[in-house]
Amino acid sequence: MNILVTGASGLIGTALVSSLASSGHEVTRLVRGQPASGEKTARWDPMAGTIDARAVEGVEAVVHLAGENIAERWTPVKKANIRDSRVKGTQFLCETLTRLSSPPKVLVSASAIGYYGDRGEAILTDDSPPGRGFLAEVCRAWEAATEPALQHGLRVVQLRMGVVLSTAGGALAKMLPPFRLGLGGVLGGGRQYMSWIALDDVVGAIQHVIVTDTLQGPTNAVAPRAVTNQEFTKTLGKVLGRPTAIPLPAFVARLMFGEMADELLLASARIQPIKLLASGYQFRYPELEEALQHLLAR
Repeated sequence: MNILVTGASGLIGTALVSSLASSGHEVTRLVRGQPASGEKTARWDPMAGTIDARAVEGVEAVVHLAGENIAERWTPVKKANIRDSRVKGTQFLCETLTRLSSPPKVLVSASAIGYYGDRGEAILTDDSPPGRGFLAEVCRAWEAATEPALQHGLRVVQLRMGVVLSTAGGALAKMLPPFRLGLGGVLGGGRQYMSWIALDDVVGAIQHVIVTDTLQGPTNAVAPRAVTNQEFTKTLGKVLGRPTAIPLPAFVARLMFGEMADELLLASARIQPIKLLASGYQFRYPELEEALQHLLAR
């Protein structure tokens, strides 16, 4: 297939493009900066409303991953960038796709489990209502921005991704240095649920969604079993062979990270991938310990 990918230089995008290319697909990277030599690319600037539409004409599928990094302290400017990069960028991309003479058949648009907010021990599925908070509001608007593509007849899947585990970036990469020194521990009370997914399964799920015509709408991309922060901490310590006795109290996390601490580190989301499993996707790493063993053995 001829597949267009935005956010192709990010953690997920880099792994996805490599996997698609190795499977024989033709990949076009939609980039804002200067394209690297030897890569098939098209330029766009979603905030300025410019795009090389001729270069994206004829693609059969689009995977939209672009968005401002959320794992930094949230200032008012940062929050505006987080929201605009997702909502305005998605809407502009979707409007562009509808104007193509040969639009793609499917759009896989990234979303996040932040949609559900802080929900304690409640078990959440793809059909659960949204929660409250900044991330929940952003995710609702982010998903709604795909409406032009949906109205134009594209099959649209909003992939609500959990905490992506990889040693190349993201949350796990930031945890590893203190944990390897034996300085890791639970966050807050440790009872909050963490819905995670290995990077290989994010890539696998995206490719599965592209070719599975029955999948559409909001779809959770998380491993089948969420774990509490306490279980995650214990399991990571076990895999590393290090103690995990130094906690990070909630008030310290809030002092260090502000609002982001409550919505990313201390919030609880116990989510199940009902639609993904029902569609036949088989997780490579359904259990946390085997996922960490695989990642840390590299």
